[in-house]
Amino acid sequence: MTAVNRAADLDAADCLSAYRDRFLGSDDASIEAYLDGNSLGRPTKASVERITTFMSESWGGRLIRGWDEQWFDLPITVGDALAAAALGAESGQTTIGDSTTVLLYKLARGALALRPGRTEIVLDRDNFPTDRYLLEGIAGELNLTLRWIESDRRSGVTGAQLQDAVGDETALVVLSHVAYRSGYLLDAAGAADITHRAGGLLLLDLSHSVGSVPIELDSWGVDLAVGCTYKYLNGGPGSPAFAYVRQEHLEDFVQPIWGWMGRADPFEMGQGYVPAPGIRRVVSGTPSVFGMIAMQDTIEMIAEVGMQAIRDKSIALTEYALELVREQLVPLGVEIASPEDSVVRGGHVTIDHPDFKAVTAGLWDKGVIPDFRAPHGIRLGLSPLSTSFNEVRVGILAIRDELLA
Repeated sequence: MTAVNRAADLDAADCLSAYRDRFLGSDDASIEAYLDGNSLGRPTKASVERITTFMSESWGGRLIRGWDEQWFDLPITVGDALAAAALGAESGQTTIGDSTTVLLYKLARGALALRPGRTEIVLDRDNFPTDRYLLEGIAGELNLTLRWIESDRRSGVTGAQLQDAVGDETALVVLSHVAYRSGYLLDAAGAADITHRAGGLLLLDLSHSVGSVPIELDSWGVDLAVGCTYKYLNGGPGSPAFAYVRQEHLEDFVQPIWGWMGRADPFEMGQGYVPAPGIRRVVSGTPSVFGMIAMQDTIEMIAEVGMQAIRDKSIALTEYALELVREQLVPLGVEIASPEDSVVRGGHVTIDHPDFKAVTAGLWDKGVIPDFRAPHGIRLGLSPLSTSFNEVRVGILAIRDELLA
């Protein structure tokens, strides 16, 4: 049986298939295949009800009393729920807060302050642009040196490359757990060990891994982590990101954006800034309560299902996608630009062809929605809770038809 003919059997055998119906738009006939869950996840149906209830009862009914009753603690309570369900972290180390960029800035600056006298930040050339730009800015502010790793766009940073890059001057290493372009899955525990033996701290960007691959921040020894919530966590466009600071660092951790909500006894309105104890010190201004609503439903689903089941489905989806690519697209000149071994591959697959920028526009017009990443890659973002095997089949065949048109 060819790969094209196996989608129905794979969907019938999928133990997570019922979860797809929990997402809004899963039955929308105008969208034949949504293959961009690694960029913006579908909204859950439960979130529509949760948001409506919040507006009519919590916001509309309780008004300012909501801060005392629930909202003030929400960044920490939702952070703890996320940590337990998807981060492999004990409570008290995770908070929901600003955008990924702002939290990355806070964590990087706070980490560098924990390593005074060291002068180098290690990062790779193919990390997500914001990560690179932000660290370039920090290096300029503090007169530090960036130690660049020349990573392969079709894989990612290896342990050997990291070992060669760190040294006595390393203060901070910043890497993505799953590479945004290729989907390469970093050996995070190995990276933490290499970084620590050099005396530095490891900050992971989890934006393309949280909710798609198992994460064990505490046991891996990761020092700090940040990630967005609008991809596999389905928090909605621009939903606030999360930050993790390892317990052993919290007492001395000082982030640079001081605001009233991160102060000890914020409602005292006292003179001078005294950081709050624990992870709350990462908070700055008034948190986006509305922005934390939708992600809670997906966090609950992840806790219900378990990350291993999600990872198993993710591997099955990406393996099937690669099988279809080899069968239908490689003969047309398409190249696989992701690791083909699932052990070192996250939840998305990238394929390359010189015509893919135009092809992507054509696909979107037909209701087949992947995304394009320069110079000539299509990313297939397969969200395990909301993507069916038939969507993968429809998407690959649509790419084939666009190339043949």
